[in-house]
Amino acid sequence: MPSGELRNLPSVDRVLAGERLKELGNSFSHDLLLNLTRERLEDARRSIAVGKPVPSLDEIAGAVAVHVEALVQPGLRPVINATGVILHTNLGRAPLSRAAISAMAAVSRGFSNLEFDLSTGSRGERQVFIEPLVCRLTGAEAALVVNNNAAAVLLGLSALASRKEVIVSRGQAVEIGGGFRIPDVMRQSGAKLVEVGTTNRTYIADFEQAITERTAALLRVHTSNFRVTGFTSEVTLAELVTIARNHNILVFDDLGSGCLLDTATYGLAPEPTVQASIKLGADLAFFSGDKLIGGPQAGIIAGKKAAVDRLKKHPLARAVRIDKVRLAGLAATLVHYLREEAPQEIPVWRMISASPEELSRRARRWVEALGGLARLQDGESTIGGGSLPGETLKTRLVAVGPGNKRGQSAQALSRRLRQSPVIPVIGRISEDVLLLDPRSVLPEDDEAMLAALYALAKDISK
Repeated sequence: MPSGELRNLPSVDRVLAGERLKELGNSFSHDLLLNLTRERLEDARRSIAVGKPVPSLDEIAGAVAVHVEALVQPGLRPVINATGVILHTNLGRAPLSRAAISAMAAVSRGFSNLEFDLSTGSRGERQVFIEPLVCRLTGAEAALVVNNNAAAVLLGLSALASRKEVIVSRGQAVEIGGGFRIPDVMRQSGAKLVEVGTTNRTYIADFEQAITERTAALLRVHTSNFRVTGFTSEVTLAELVTIARNHNILVFDDLGSGCLLDTATYGLAPEPTVQASIKLGADLAFFSGDKLIGGPQAGIIAGKKAAVDRLKKHPLARAVRIDKVRLAGLAATLVHYLREEAPQEIPVWRMISASPEELSRRARRWVEALGGLARLQDGESTIGGGSLPGETLKTRLVAVGPGNKRGQSAQALSRRLRQSPVIPVIGRISEDVLLLDPRSVLPEDDEAMLAALYALAKDISK
């Protein structure tokens, strides 16, 4: 190592004594600046060891300052989803209604009666604020809400099937997403997975023949993020319930996305509703709160009181319980369904039900903002978020091509919009054309969208 060069490195004290870090010291702790300075000097030593020049004091102080700014800048920030994927998992899934946001803000400002009974002055239970809503909407006898659907399934299996067998069709032993695999969750819960049938065909007899004295439940997993077509056969939920009743065992229904409205009304394939699952006799139905329900992240469990009560008493229920903020937001979201205003108030359903005329009008404004860089074209939006696989909705797209003065590619244009000083805008690329879909952008975000598009057009025209 070139020790002579290393001697030219400034000391820690000298870097900290410089004006730039002294100024930062007015806002940040000495320990933070000290540790960051040591790290940058260590980086410099490694660079010098491979023949790179010695950084100056100002360069080291500047690197420390940049690191401090990176630490304190909010990494999680709002973006505009113009991809046309309504429930975009990477972009946070369901945006929330104004009422849900207001309810979440209200309980965040100070204290709340989360577990306090205002009428008696004694300890209360947080589930009382959500259970009646879920039961009223689904027809269930009881309900429990936890922090996500994976936790809901894990809790159900742990409480009711640990060290016992749960039978599932081989075609439903699926990976839902993000590495969430039904077999892995069952293994973690202590339940033993018994697969029956084949990937594409499963019959009643397959379940009947697999039941033993160790069987705790039959499990249906709704394949909400893919579809198997062609030479197929599956056992319906009603048939599973009949089998289970004959053998005095339980039926679990993992609905995945979960839905409370008739999707066929909007020109989409029928999606199994929670109400239908409960009516058909499922002992427990599991579904998400942040997909087609349109609320914050949550796992909702609805079903028979005897089964739900056992889940409430299980030690894991505390580990996966929902917090006050999401509880308030979910309750406000479910109220929209009670008031029959979900298509008008819940953003996911507003996007799904947007009219062709409205989408065309908004898309034309976007094209005008881009000043000749874009054109209109027909296209399709998707639901996303592991919901309604293969289903699309007709839309009107803004196509931003590479035909501009700088000949920029779709990737370059996309990068410029992602880095917009107004607000990051996320589109999708197809055949070297950047596509922007108004369906997945709420009308109230159009002014910010237009500002970002104006800025892009101005930047490119320079």
